[in-house]
Amino acid sequence: MGIIKTSKLTFDYVTRDEEEKVEDINRAISDVNLDIKAGDFIGILGHNGSGKSTFAKTMNGILVPTEGTVWISGMKTSDDQSLWDIRRTVGMVFQNPDNQIIGNVVEEDVGFGPENLGIPTDEIWKRVDASLEAVGMTAYRLKSPNKLSGGQKQRVAIAGVMAMRPKCIVLDEPTAMLDPNGRSEVIRTITELNRQEKITVILITHYMEEVIQANRVIVMDDGKVVMDGTPRAIFSRVAELKSYRLDVPQVTELAYELKNAGLPLPEGMLTIEELMDALVPVLKERIAGIPAKQKTAGEETAAKETAAKETAGEETAAKENAGEETAAKETAGEKTPEENTAGSDTVPVLKVEHLNYIYSQGTAFEQSALKDISFEIPRGQFVGLIGHTGSGKSTLIQHLDGLIRATSGKIYYNGQDIYASGFDMKKLRMKVGLVFQYPEHQLFEADVFSDVCFGPRNEGLSREETEQRAKEALAGVGLDESYYRQSPFELSGGQQRRVAIAGVLAMNPDVLILDEPTAGLDPKGRDEILDKVSRLQDRKGLTVILVSHSMEDIAKYVGRIIVLNNGEVAYDDPPKKVFSHFRELEKMGLSAPQVTYIVHGLKEKGIPVDDDITTVQEAENKILALWGEEQVQC
Repeated sequence: MGIIKTSKLTFDYVTRDEEEKVEDINRAISDVNLDIKAGDFIGILGHNGSGKSTFAKTMNGILVPTEGTVWISGMKTSDDQSLWDIRRTVGMVFQNPDNQIIGNVVEEDVGFGPENLGIPTDEIWKRVDASLEAVGMTAYRLKSPNKLSGGQKQRVAIAGVMAMRPKCIVLDEPTAMLDPNGRSEVIRTITELNRQEKITVILITHYMEEVIQANRVIVMDDGKVVMDGTPRAIFSRVAELKSYRLDVPQVTELAYELKNAGLPLPEGMLTIEELMDALVPVLKERIAGIPAKQKTAGEETAAKETAAKETAGEETAAKENAGEETAAKETAGEKTPEENTAGSDTVPVLKVEHLNYIYSQGTAFEQSALKDISFEIPRGQFVGLIGHTGSGKSTLIQHLDGLIRATSGKIYYNGQDIYASGFDMKKLRMKVGLVFQYPEHQLFEADVFSDVCFGPRNEGLSREETEQRAKEALAGVGLDESYYRQSPFELSGGQQRRVAIAGVLAMNPDVLILDEPTAGLDPKGRDEILDKVSRLQDRKGLTVILVSHSMEDIAKYVGRIIVLNNGEVAYDDPPKKVFSHFRELEKMGLSAPQVTYIVHGLKEKGIPVDDDITTVQEAENKILALWGEEQVQC
């Protein structure tokens, strides 16, 4: 028997009325039989509601099976006398760190678990030091956890479990709120714990690339195990994974599409290095076979492309010069045409001037979060806001709808100073809709439908119009009538996020601000939400600000990226230009989409691809164009 074994594991969520009579039974796990060996690194994938988190909670006795049995090192989780030893054996890192952080100071919280295990004081502090170092939070050890960003809290939660040195760690979406560098650090840390200290790791995630290092991947659907194998075997079945609302890493996706188009590539490619080794020789062989005359023709095409880029550059320069002239007029006190009519489409829907914000100003905890931030957002623009954990993103967006008042600086909504006397802040919050990083912070009604109705009802709309808006908004985020009367607090994290987004969409805002809207969503749900938002932005002229740690989502959807670094604007440009600075972004704790690294790798190997490619589709089109052209020329 392995460290974790389940036999016919079944779990039902039972809803009862006030008289304890059963109203509804929802089967979350159905007849699961697994044997997990000590020292395994297991990745668990599945769509929202597939039963992953419920399964995780049965592993240390948080939930007791309705039917069947769970053994942990031979101990039954249904045996109350074994619970203490079971929970010493299996440590849990939850999706929301607020559910497990209890200390007033970071280092005290991390040391809480070992202390309760009776570990000697000297050893506790060694473990605290090592755990904080592993998750990159040493500099914050004396901070209060409630002063940290969501991603920083998650690191503290992980450190707290690591410090207890359990034989098995179960991590439920542990990196959902972390920046790319933070995700890499956490995955590297748990991989080292698994390989060096032989700790069994069970990682539940929607980031497909995080399970590549696992020795086994389990896919769940409708409470059942539907796929079980090595990462390479699982990711070779791309179509089947997508049928379960999942995805594959970008490198796997690109290789899969190229292979289907006729390129001789192996199946189940997992890393950029593997793709380079297989793709570069194939393309070089084609290039080497191009006749000289046809190479000349290709060079002519390249020359034309270069000339076109230069022309575009001259046009950009002209626009920039025009912008400098406008700035000069502003300095001289002249109004530009865009500022002539407040509230017209030519006035920026949001404008920020020299914004500064200091937390706990004048106290020992004083911290500068925003430093001299200035930018304008035209109506109808889709803007991506990225930055490392703690860079100031969430603080900035809370300024935009007046939840936080700036220490200094100005914010304008449709040309109106939101800090001016008499400005209607309630109206601002109706028109600048904010979906928080943690959806449960803005859900409060007894059922889903009532929660989504709350906003439009407070706008003074009729009951019929209010309900119509709610139905449209819920349909837009993929929640049908079966969810209407459910409590939002009994939904999965991803489902709660959909309800929160629907609640804001139901108010028909001018500006929609989404703070990590896809965290906790399965890949299919992520695409559905962002596709819906993109269509709304295009059809209604909605202004969207998307805060995300997913560089792939940012590259796919936005037309402009604002990069924050330590509270300051580091870049403000189109995605292709921003991601061309991927080395600098890495130093800020960020990255570029995986496909960007692929095309740069190809170019370094002598393959003539554009280095500003940011999506799989662009890379596929370019490589197939080269392949098809060379095929004809040969």
